[in-house]
Amino acid sequence: MIKPKRDIDSVKKTISDYFRKQVDVTVNLGRNKVMRFCGELSGVYPALFTVRPNEAGFLGKTSYSYAEVLCGSVKIKPAKKAE
Repeated sequence: MIKPKRDIDSVKKTISDYFRKQVDVTVNLGRNKVMRFCGELSGVYPALFTVRPNEAGFLGKTSYSYAEVLCGSVKIKPAKKAE
């Protein structure tokens, strides 16, 4: 199956739309390890973006490249509203 055509520019545009908003991040760490957290998209830069996790004691990487999103190792989406 052929994946839909996406490029770095479309990924950057999508992520820049989430700037200063709450997002859910899913990171595939390999070997069946997945890390999920919620945080605020705090920075959008030419080569990467940063997420500030909501948990105070969070230990982990919080900056990701657009290529990681394009390859599927990082997934980012708007956070669900708490009702």
